Amino acid sequence: MSVSEAFIRGIPKAELHLHIEGSLEPEQMFEFSRRNKVAIPFKSVQEVRAAYAFSNLQDFLDIYYQGANVLQTEEDFRDLALAYFERLNADGGRHAEIFFDPETHTDRGLPFSVAINGLLAGMKEAEAKYGVTSGLIMCFLRHLDEASSLKTLASAEPYLDRIAGVGLDSSEKGHPPSKFTRVFKAARDRGLKICAHAGEEGPPEYVHEALDILHVDRIDHGNRALEDEALTQRLVKQGMTLTVCPLSNLKLCVVHDLKDHPMKRMLQLGLKATCNSDDPAYFGGYVADNYIRTAQAVGLTREEIITLAKNSFTGSFLDAASIANHIAAINAYASAN
Repeated sequence: MSVSEAFIRGIPKAELHLHIEGSLEPEQMFEFSRRNKVAIPFKSVQEVRAAYAFSNLQDFLDIYYQGANVLQTEEDFRDLALAYFERLNADGGRHAEIFFDPETHTDRGLPFSVAINGLLAGMKEAEAKYGVTSGLIMCFLRHLDEASSLKTLASAEPYLDRIAGVGLDSSEKGHPPSKFTRVFKAARDRGLKICAHAGEEGPPEYVHEALDILHVDRIDHGNRALEDEALTQRLVKQGMTLTVCPLSNLKLCVVHDLKDHPMKRMLQLGLKATCNSDDPAYFGGYVADNYIRTAQAVGLTREEIITLAKNSFTGSFLDAASIANHIAAINAYASAN
């Protein structure tokens, strides 16, 4: 028997793979464009949505960076964050660890402080309004050089007490994790948690590098690790969390049909998979939609949904007491529903 959408939407969950710039809905793009008098090459919301018909990571990134141009003020970033947390709250989300890309904004002339101050304000307001907690993960853009990443880490120094960790995103092919060895060591030395996109379009070797060279606490995506049986067994043994993004995988043709998604196989193998939305405005669904559509496509059971929800908290960077409280809430929800 299939699991009800209401059960899936309501179960307490955390989101561990969300690019806040990727939650910029077309309506917001137009609003911020008008607010800031920034020209965009679209005449309507429908034109923007039509432009989202990409089929690979690079085509997506091209429009993603173009859309980010409308984000100009702290208020924009605050409003962007609040809109995301409103949707997360409606999806049963109780915690999120959100990525942001400082270099996307500093490269176009915004001070480092604008994005981070706006996001922190939105995160604080969302916790007060919805009771949803959050952490901020600062990502380095892998298509840029490591010198840019080191400069970004230096700019973040005054904010390190409010940054949970660092990540690595953008174009994966041709930009292995080893390219960023020094900046990730510097981040670790500052007490920051470490995660990195690996094994989405890049080969299993990139997952090895993320583990052995960057010493990650979490792997973002990780799908292609399944091509390497020894690597898969290692990830299981280490209890390494994978932040999997099914609708993103479908949109970017990592899988060509959601029925072919490896989520169920990951769980059956004992991998600590989680379910996330990645860039939901571009990929057609927020976190509950990713759970629901994947459950329907691959036949996830009630117990597998509960496992995904629990993995989302045990794989988070929350403290042990907070994790225990969230696991208890999931157990109570499952008992009552």
